[in-house]
Amino acid sequence: MTGVEGVGEVTAVGPGFSEIKVGDLVAYAGYPMGSYAQEHIIPAAKAIPVPPSFDPIVAASIMTKGMTARYLVRKCFKVETGHTVLIHAAAGGTGSLLCQWANALGATVIGTVSTKEKARQAKEDGCHHVILYTEEDFVSRVQEITSGKGVEVVYDSVGKDTFEGSLACLKARGYMVSFGQSSGTPDPVPLSAIAARSLFLTRPSLKDYNVTRDELLQAAREVFTNVASGVLHVHVNHTYPALVSGFTSSFRS
Repeated sequence: MTGVEGVGEVTAVGPGFSEIKVGDLVAYAGYPMGSYAQEHIIPAAKAIPVPPSFDPIVAASIMTKGMTARYLVRKCFKVETGHTVLIHAAAGGTGSLLCQWANALGATVIGTVSTKEKARQAKEDGCHHVILYTEEDFVSRVQEITSGKGVEVVYDSVGKDTFEGSLACLKARGYMVSFGQSSGTPDPVPLSAIAARSLFLTRPSLKDYNVTRDELLQAAREVFTNVASGVLHVHVNHTYPALVSGFTSSFRS
């Protein structure tokens, strides 16, 4: 069964766990898979209480993407005022939140997109500069925008098609954060490719930034708080009917 995040009402709680009770509204993200179902058994330690005032539809659509954006800008590389960041797929689900969060932290945000419609969305989500990579070379544009200095960090979820160019956009001691590979796995990187400018390269995963329950709950609180305060605007664009185990439900994107 597919689906990696969801929100629902608790119908039963196993012994020895007092933080959650029957009737509570909880969310989960990442593990275990199977959210496209009428009922789902999850480890109690993975259940995240949803604030009473929080829209459950928004919660269901943001948990994985929101906590991913959070660890990328707050933990993996701490974005601060004065930084310049490059975000690929800036109008995507995670990219949209990354742009908004990085902008709120005071960074200059450069985003790459594939269409003019997505460029408009990226602008609305806080990109100061949007590069239409189907029409212009993003490496050249980044160098132009930064006056040849490069960026502190690249957040790259595209992978193979953008990886080498992303490295070229970094300034000395810059961070290459490769957190996805929608275009395929990047080719192997020799150490010499990052040694010339003392670059940092990481391939992070959400699960390694939410190892303990305290880390999980702190991450979720930051996401909920930023949505409630208006820092993050969640785009719930579509509702799809889905036949699951003999009944009709819906899921959203």
